[in-house]
Amino acid sequence: MSVTERTREIGIRKAVGARRSDILTQFLVEAVMVSVFGGIAGVAAGLIGSQFKIAGVQPVVAPYSIGLAFGAAVLTGLFFGTYPAARAAAMRPIDALRFE
Repeated sequence: MSVTERTREIGIRKAVGARRSDILTQFLVEAVMVSVFGGIAGVAAGLIGSQFKIAGVQPVVAPYSIGLAFGAAVLTGLFFGTYPAARAAAMRPIDALRFE
């Protein structure tokens, strides 16, 4: 879910005492977890797909490419999760609760 859809939740958490770091951590953990599961699914799909001959050629998977693909997925989630997390953590509670 996007930060905009969860504005009221953020406002309530800040109103009851959540610190900026708490909200930042929550959004970053969620973004990284989604990217980790996506990375695992992507690597699994790649490994399964490499078992079939494609146009008469049998693909070969280099071991380093698995780690590289998984790392790229996690870094992408971390990079694109940072901005929304910082934006959510910077909201004032009254503005977040007033948001419709």
